[in-house]
Amino acid sequence: MSRKNFGSKTYLYPQPVMIIATYDENGKPNAMNAAWGGIAGAKEIIIDLGQHKTTANLAVTKAFTVSIGDKAHTTACDYVGMSSANKVTDKLEKAGFTTTKSEFVNAPVINELPLTLECELKEIINGSLYLGEIVNVSADESILDENGEIDLTKFAPIIFDPIHHGYYAIGEKVGQAFSDGKELF
Repeated sequence: MSRKNFGSKTYLYPQPVMIIATYDENGKPNAMNAAWGGIAGAKEIIIDLGQHKTTANLAVTKAFTVSIGDKAHTTACDYVGMSSANKVTDKLEKAGFTTTKSEFVNAPVINELPLTLECELKEIINGSLYLGEIVNVSADESILDENGEIDLTKFAPIIFDPIHHGYYAIGEKVGQAFSDGKELF
């Protein structure tokens, strides 16, 4: 097998499509699409954000939600990433999103996206890395199995391809974690 070097790139797969939602100083909800981020610890998430209405909101409220984009809402998720709340005052409505205030943090939950991490801002690192503490995870019952756990056969999260700028749905189950590797012991 031969390998090709690409240099320093953001080629970590999968990159979840994260929709970051905040309230502004007047309690108006806003959301943006963020691709650069991930779990940073047992109860932490980190997201790299430039300067946006969302980051201005975070400076005020110190809270946000992270909803995971899904196949059914790909167009809406892309739209909230392409449009700016500084220019489009009704971008959530145009996307077809409605919100409910989180029970745990001062941030909106996007009703149409079935999985949401509800977070409090812990720290801003180097001016653009937003470290949040995950206070609660909420999921729509439509994506839960008979044991009340998230079921990826019922939930179709999407990921972002930074090379071709595509969105892809997570596919089939290919193995069982903490089990399949036992055959090599």
